Amino acid sequence: MSGEGESLASTDPHPGEVIFELTRVGAYLKCSAIHVATGREVSAMGPVHEPEGLKRVALAKLKRALATR
Repeated sequence: MSGEGESLASTDPHPGEVIFELTRVGAYLKCSAIHVATGREVSAMGPVHEPEGLKRVALAKLKRALATR
């Protein structure tokens, strides 16, 4: 990060390496997104037939979580 007090979301649209874990729970899919550098983890749930959309939601949620740390 370039300056003190700046959020990751405002300085870099790419948070770095992120691991996605998809787990099926009945008719739903749980997507966990883990930021490798910090170990921060968030999750999102959605329909099983939309894994890529769910990854996008989890990534956006992770970026918000990193920005508020």
